[in-house]
Amino acid sequence: MALLNDLLNLNLSDHTEKIIAEYIWIGGSGMDMRSKARTISKPVSCPSELPKWNYDGSSTGQAPGEDSEVIIYPQAIFKDPFRGGNNILVMCDCYTPQGEPIPTNKRHNAAKIFSNPEVAAEEPWYGIEQEYTLLQKDVNWPLGWPVGGFPGPQGPYYCAAGADKAFGRDIVDAHYKACLYAGINISGINGEVMPGQWEFQVGPSVGIAAADQLWVARYILERITEKAGVVLSFDPKPIMGDWNGAGAHTNYSTKSMREEGGYEIIKKAIEKLGLRHKEHIAAYGEGNERRLTGRHETADINTFKWGVANRGASIRVGRDTEKEGKGYFEDRRPASNMDPYVVTSMIAETTLL
Repeated sequence: MALLNDLLNLNLSDHTEKIIAEYIWIGGSGMDMRSKARTISKPVSCPSELPKWNYDGSSTGQAPGEDSEVIIYPQAIFKDPFRGGNNILVMCDCYTPQGEPIPTNKRHNAAKIFSNPEVAAEEPWYGIEQEYTLLQKDVNWPLGWPVGGFPGPQGPYYCAAGADKAFGRDIVDAHYKACLYAGINISGINGEVMPGQWEFQVGPSVGIAAADQLWVARYILERITEKAGVVLSFDPKPIMGDWNGAGAHTNYSTKSMREEGGYEIIKKAIEKLGLRHKEHIAAYGEGNERRLTGRHETADINTFKWGVANRGASIRVGRDTEKEGKGYFEDRRPASNMDPYVVTSMIAETTLL
C-alpha cells in the first residue's frame, strides 16, 4: 500500500500537464498569511496567465458576512518547494469585486510608488534582514529554553554551533534551501543573539520584488515550522527583560547612492528620513516600542540618530560606504512584524519623492 509520503512525493509532470497553484494572500491582521490551491491546465511563467480568484473575506476579518467576497489578483510566481515539479506558489493581493484595493492591501499603494518614473529611474535596491523566534508549540516559550525557565545570559548564542547554543537549525537550513529552490533571492542566514532566534536575509532585490519575496519567504517558513511542530513568532520583543528583540533591518540604496559622490546623496536621504521619523515609526510594525528602547542594539523610539558602524543608531552607515564614498545604508527601526510593502515603499517615497 502506498504510504502517505509516497503520495505526497508523486511527480505529476510524468502523467499530466496540469499543475497546482497555491494562491497566497495576507489576512485581516496584516500579518496572518492565508493560502489555498487550485488546478491550472498547464505550466505558466507569468502571473498574468493565471486567473483571478476569490475567498470568503468574512472568515479572515476582511469583509462583512453579507458581502463577503474578496477577489485575489496574482502578482508574483515562485516555484513550489513543497510540491516540486512545475507546481507554483502565487503571491496575490486583495480587491473588492468592484476592483478597489481592500484596506489591508498594502501592495497596491507600494506598486504605485515604485512605478513612479522618479523612483523607477533610481532603481531602489533593498536587502531585508528578517529576524524571527522559534517557540515550543504548546507552551509558547522559545525553542531550547527550559519550560518556564531561562537559559544562561546572552553572549554564547550569536552565530554559534552546538546542542546547548543553537536550537532549530534543521528548520533554518530547510527554509534556506526551500527559498533558493523557489527563486527567492535569499542571501544568507544566521543564529541571533537571543537563543531560539534566527535571521534570514532577502536581497538585494529591486523595488516591489523585495517585498513580494519577503512575504513568500515568510510563508515558506510558516509551512516548514508547521511540519516541524514548532510555532513561528515575528513578535518584536517575544521575551521581556535582558533579551534582544527581533527586527527587520532594511538596507537601501539608489542608483545615485551607488555611483561616485553617492555618500553625499546618502546623507541627504538620511536627513529626509529624520524629518519624517514619527510617520515612519508609526508604520514600522506593531509593538515596536517594546523593542526600540535604546538598549540591545537599538536607538530609543523617540530619538532619530545616525552613525557609521553604530548599531545603537536609527540609521547605520557601513564603514565600506564611508570609505568608498558610495554604497547603501541600513534603517534599523523596522520591527520583525513590519509589512515590507509599507516599509520599502515609504523609504523610497521619503527619500525620492
